[in-house]
Amino acid sequence: MIKFNKPEQLNGEQLIEELKAIGVIVNDKTSPLIDGNGDFWLDIDLKDEVKAKPIVAAHNGTIVAPDKSAQRQAVLDRIGITAEEAQLLLGGN
Repeated sequence: MIKFNKPEQLNGEQLIEELKAIGVIVNDKTSPLIDGNGDFWLDIDLKDEVKAKPIVAAHNGTIVAPDKSAQRQAVLDRIGITAEEAQLLLGGN
């Protein structure tokens, strides 16, 4: 485990993918890890620390789930019910 400065906006999955893209293998079972002291750790090989450091420093975890509201509305239109009716069918309040 190697300690790094924690990125301001952290998205662990995205960071692991960014590191894999440059050939750094990350043990995704044990990292990223933020310990009880707030320290940020990655379980990578010591030889990869130099390669990983600029990627971690530049990381901006901003991947956001895509907006699927238009797709949902298209399905509702196709089956002929309103969003409120769908909510009732799904058990929403």
